Amino acid sequence: MDFHPQPAGGTPRPWAFPAPERGTLDNGLTVLRCHRPGQQVVAVEIDLDAPLDAEPEGLDGVATIMARALSEGTDKHTAEEFAAELERCGATLDAHADHPGVRVSLEVPASRLPKALGLLAEALRAPAFADSEVERLVRNRLDEIPHETANPARRAAKQLYAELFPAASRMSRPRQGTEETVARIDAAAVRAFYEAHVRPASATAVVVGDLTGIDLDAVLAESLGTWTGTAAKPRTAPPVTADDRGRVVIVDRPGAVQTQLLIGRVGPDRHDRVWPAQVVGTYCLGGTLTSRLDRVLREEKGYTYGVRAFGQVLRSTAEGTGAALLAINGSVDTPHTGPALDDLWKVLRTLAEEGLTDAERDAAVHNLVGVAPLRYETAAAVAGTLADQVEQHLPDDFQAELYRRLAETGTVEATAAVVSAFPPDRLVTVLVGDAAVIREPVEALGIGEVTVVSG
Repeated sequence: MDFHPQPAGGTPRPWAFPAPERGTLDNGLTVLRCHRPGQQVVAVEIDLDAPLDAEPEGLDGVATIMARALSEGTDKHTAEEFAAELERCGATLDAHADHPGVRVSLEVPASRLPKALGLLAEALRAPAFADSEVERLVRNRLDEIPHETANPARRAAKQLYAELFPAASRMSRPRQGTEETVARIDAAAVRAFYEAHVRPASATAVVVGDLTGIDLDAVLAESLGTWTGTAAKPRTAPPVTADDRGRVVIVDRPGAVQTQLLIGRVGPDRHDRVWPAQVVGTYCLGGTLTSRLDRVLREEKGYTYGVRAFGQVLRSTAEGTGAALLAINGSVDTPHTGPALDDLWKVLRTLAEEGLTDAERDAAVHNLVGVAPLRYETAAAVAGTLADQVEQHLPDDFQAELYRRLAETGTVEATAAVVSAFPPDRLVTVLVGDAAVIREPVEALGIGEVTVVSG
């Protein structure tokens, strides 16, 4: 019998996040292009400087309705015709609004890119905003809200933002508006928001994919280059302020068999030099199934299917300031809510007292850096990250530099960052669950004053 030697692994090839080429069209539109050989599905991201804090008072959600309405008919096509044209291209077009602005995303086979970019330009240049389409989108949005309220994770997020941020801050209120504000939105309000904020001079287009044989300059000139608009008006983003005094809010859901937990505060964003160490430390705390939180709450105690710690950028400014939500989330069965929180706080206190181990740091860096080539296999993943960098006012080489800095982060540095990110006495805890069962054991923990609100 012949025995074949086991194949050996090859030498790891060096990898770096793709570097884009930056330029500007005659109409002021900034363009980042990135040629990715073999990526036959091209991804295009458009960043529009239409942030949520620019929504008129009482019209929260108008940015979301505008984003959804961009592809619901133009000056040349009805909504049905526009959808059919996209389908003929094999293209998908999506848009959504968030605190930094509105993002429009297109994916299309490279051979159909000119046609699809023409349709995208049409949607940006001359959306119809027909009364009937806007009314339909408003009805759809009003139908979504009760389902979001019923979802424990969404309800917890809504409560945490309301707790952390001042009532006057747009961040304290739901991104996509409330029943009261959405009901006020009409086609005139959508058009007014569009005309005030959507223009090429303050927008950026990111194009990623295999551009072999495509004269992208000519294609852009004939599509997005036909979009016109006035110069952007300077606008100062309001500063992000937050109240992270340690406290607990229970959103009462009588009879709930599980408690949804969301624990958070506001901390440094990607402009802060601590960000790479914070990423490593947070991964060690709760980034994977083998992290500390899962090891205790899931493996040892069986309280949960998983608890995660994460940092999510909220908004950044051109001046290099900003804020991120630093949070821990998951769900536990109702009877073990008190013990699970007790153990979670013990994990945080032990981390502060004893620090991370070198093995934890090494595993985190290996996973974070090693998985990067897989994370960015698609053009859409690369385009999305480049568009995030634009939105957050970061340099084009930020992601490439981040992986270098992650690899250089030491155990002591990662420990200091995660301990600073999650101080046990400065966390706002939101619990969506049965207050009659969980209130008393949670109060006994002494992790902050406990209040109960209706679910």
